[in-house]
Amino acid sequence: MNKTRAVKEYLIENGSITSWEAITNFRATRLSAIIFNLRKRYDIDTVMIESEGSRYGRYYLRGVKDEG
Repeated sequence: MNKTRAVKEYLIENGSITSWEAITNFRATRLSAIIFNLRKRYDIDTVMIESEGSRYGRYYLRGVKDEG
C-alpha cells in the first residue's frame, strides 16, 4: 500500500492525523504533500496546535468534495 492510500484510510478510520502519527505509522515524512494531493478529492481542514514550544498541524477529514 502506498503512503497516500495509507494516510487516506487512516483519516477515514480516525478522523484526523498529525505528522508524527504519519511518521510512526507509515514512515511518511511529507504529510503536507500527501494532504495537498488528498485535498483534490477530500475536504480536509488544518488546525494548528502549540504544545511545549512546538507548533504542528492536525489534519481533519471533513468529507468528500462534491464533484458536480
